[in-house]
Amino acid sequence: MSKLVILNQGMTGRTFELNTERTTVGRVEDNAFQITDGSVSSHHAEIVLRGNEIIIRDLNSTNGTFINNEKITEMVLKPGQTLRLGQVEMKIDDGKPVSAPPPAPAGPAAPPPTPASAKKTLEGTMVVPRGVSLEQLEQGGTRGPGFDTKGTGFSKKTNKINTYFIIGGIIVGVVIVGLILYALGQVKSVTH
Repeated sequence: MSKLVILNQGMTGRTFELNTERTTVGRVEDNAFQITDGSVSSHHAEIVLRGNEIIIRDLNSTNGTFINNEKITEMVLKPGQTLRLGQVEMKIDDGKPVSAPPPAPAGPAAPPPTPASAKKTLEGTMVVPRGVSLEQLEQGGTRGPGFDTKGTGFSKKTNKINTYFIIGGIIVGVVIVGLILYALGQVKSVTH
């Protein structure tokens, strides 16, 4: 029986056995496989078992579903491939022994790591690139595939309390001016 094994530090080794035809994965409790990580959407993806195939289907997640760093909407996950939901990585363990990689051929020694490559794996921590690439900046206002383009742009939120406060202030001001004018009228009628 196949199972998903989480690879992220802090969750390493956590598994979920795929024993039902349809499994939902997400951050909230009503998912069959709950992953409480902020990069995972409430209902992030579903896993469908179809014969010997494991099909991963993204459920319009915010941070995307990836197989081997390729963003997918639906795709078959094969043993050895890496599944990533948001920033949480996992692999399929199908119960078959993993063969050891072949030994590296003898040859010239590899050059020492450069500071840039050493930065990528500091004490087992994976540095995840974030931000915008130069190409994306040059594209200007184009939106990436993860953006929700259903809306018609930004809309200003109204603050009803401020509106009521302003209207109340105007009414109180008018009443005060009215009382002053009435008092002045009374003073003039008494003096005449």
